[in-house]
Amino acid sequence: QVQLVESGGGFVQAGASLRLSCALSGRTFSIYGMGWFRQAPGKEREFVAAINWSGANTYYADSVKGRFTISRDNTKKTLYLQMNSLKPEDTAIYYCALGRDGMESSSLARYGYWGRGTQVTVSS
Repeated sequence: QVQLVESGGGFVQAGASLRLSCALSGRTFSIYGMGWFRQAPGKEREFVAAINWSGANTYYADSVKGRFTISRDNTKKTLYLQMNSLKPEDTAIYYCALGRDGMESSSLARYGYWGRGTQVTVSS
């Protein structure tokens, strides 16, 4: 059974940093691309960042480029999202997702499994 478990969310003030983690079980981690998405209240789920199977290629939404960094540790089967200079508009539930192949992608349809999410709240 594939399971993705996110952690690291919290309540912070604008300008602070958080690091999200996502642990995978039940599937080989090192051959799949991974992604982070987020969903704010009343809005659709949106792409945040993606990484290919090896970690060599990454891709970011314009809204987070330069502030967020996606990375992975294939030996620990864990995906990370380092979030710096957080803004109130970053407030959302953050989800990690397991890709259907080894590539990085911004498309929700390219991901087959999703975690339950972790809440990030940024106050002004």
